[in-house]
Amino acid sequence: MTKLRIWAAAAALVFTLNAQAQSVDEIVDKHIAARGGADKLKGIKTLVIENSMSMQGMDIPMKQMIATGRGMRMEISVMGNEMITAVDGDKGWTIRPAMMGGTGEPEDLPAEQIKSSTSQLDPGGPLFNYKEKGTKVELVGKEKMDKKDAYHLKITTKDGTAVDYFLDANTYLLAKQIAQLSMQGQEVKQEMNFSDYKEVSGVKFPHTMETASPMGGDMTIITNKITVNGPIDEKMFAKPIK
Repeated sequence: MTKLRIWAAAAALVFTLNAQAQSVDEIVDKHIAARGGADKLKGIKTLVIENSMSMQGMDIPMKQMIATGRGMRMEISVMGNEMITAVDGDKGWTIRPAMMGGTGEPEDLPAEQIKSSTSQLDPGGPLFNYKEKGTKVELVGKEKMDKKDAYHLKITTKDGTAVDYFLDANTYLLAKQIAQLSMQGQEVKQEMNFSDYKEVSGVKFPHTMETASPMGGDMTIITNKITVNGPIDEKMFAKPIK
């Protein structure tokens, strides 16, 4: 009788795990389809994203150039001063003006910042082909978010980086993300909300992102233009030689 109970409990556990795995895969598949489909996401080779960031009464232009799996460069202009951050493969560098605590010369990025930035080299996002990447996805549950239902997924990449995704239960698009970031040697939790999805070259991208500013207050990023598979000179990712 005891053996029968153990077998029944084990069978129930296996059934539960299989059901959860199927639920995760179903949710992920619907998310990928909502974004435009696997073929469209796989076809993204380059991205140029032009944003405007509103913070403390200022509108700050931002431009990001991405070559999938290769490199990324972000340019931010503040009061006539330009800050550049770039990732070139497994290396990274930045140029910060004096008003941002820099010297105006190229500096190597800390390893933690390079690690957190490399996720931007994958426009498909962590859920796209997640099994092939060695990423683990756990369905935490279905939760209320701003009076709407959302699927809460806990994502852990192969290198141990964890992020929480909240997918709108109606559209299956990303509505909120919670991540742990390393800033100046400290771990900081960043919560970002995504909305105003628009289709560009067959792929849906959020055009409004809202988060708390490291300098205090709220920060809103509005996307003005996205170019998919336009020309990018990958030399811009390389650290300038002094």
